[in-house]
Amino acid sequence: MTQTTKVWDLPTRIFHWALAVSFAGAFVLAESERLRNVHVALGYTVLGLLAFRLIWGFVGPRYARFSSFVHSPLAALRYLVDELRGRAPRHLGHNPAGGLAVFGLLILGAATGVTGYLNFNDFGGESMEGLHEVCANAWLVLVVLHVMGVVFSSIMQRENLVRSMVTGLKRGTVEGAEPRPARGLGLTLAAAVLGFWGWTITAGGLAPGAGPAPAEQSELATGDETDDD
Repeated sequence: MTQTTKVWDLPTRIFHWALAVSFAGAFVLAESERLRNVHVALGYTVLGLLAFRLIWGFVGPRYARFSSFVHSPLAALRYLVDELRGRAPRHLGHNPAGGLAVFGLLILGAATGVTGYLNFNDFGGESMEGLHEVCANAWLVLVVLHVMGVVFSSIMQRENLVRSMVTGLKRGTVEGAEPRPARGLGLTLAAAVLGFWGWTITAGGLAPGAGPAPAEQSELATGDETDDD
């Protein structure tokens, strides 16, 4: 029977999938005026998740720490060449190319979230809106490349890497690989994300001017007075 090791802790897995859902949802709803609050809420969720991951990258368990997958671009390129040739070494955590992709996803995610926040608050005008779109599209390109890399590595390594990010388990045994218990933190993170989404959808209170605009309110008031007369 093949032995497995818990590599990805629960907070890291919840972060990963919550970020994926948040980005996908925000991208799909980017042009929707009716669901603008949901788009904004997903953007805020991205920023909150990235803030968590920044902290977790220093205090989390072994394979969640940035220090475990810091590699140079040259090392990542060499790994990709070796993988194409079918002779890349197996990594229990992120391989050099995957680690570089993670940093790229975090940076582009932060850039997309920050520019979205500034644009939402009418800072920078059309230039900020354009920059936000550029960041979002660049993030999408990197996400697609990341997914393609995961699929390719899964085939070459004969291991379902997507499933491992669901279960946290990977093939093999390495001393010290078992992450510290963090189930409570993971469930708290999940509850916070779901609670924020639920509050936004039901309350609809994120977007400035979510109710009638001041001019509309004035017209409504004038109309009421006219009706009374």
